[in-house]
Amino acid sequence: MRKLSFAIAVVASLGGASLATSASAAPGMPMGVTAPEAITHVYMTPMERRMMERRMMRRHMERRMMRREMMRRDMRRDMRRGY
Repeated sequence: MRKLSFAIAVVASLGGASLATSASAAPGMPMGVTAPEAITHVYMTPMERRMMERRMMRRHMERRMMRREMMRRDMRRDMRRGY
C-alpha cells in the first residue's frame, strides 16, 4: 500500500510538468536541450586498441595471480590444520 501511495504521489508531482510541455522526443526536458542531428562514429586508432588490449591482458593476469595465491593460501591453511 505504501508503494502505491508513493507512486501516486510521484506521478502527481511530476505529471503536471510533463503534461504541460509539448509532445516531443524528450517530454519534460527543457527546450534548450535537444538531441544532435546526426550521430558520428569515433573509431580507435591501432595504438589505442593495442594499449587497451595490453591493459586488459594485464588485469586478466593480475586476477589469475591473485586467484592462484588465494588457492595456495587455502592449501597451506588446510595443511596446517591437518586436513
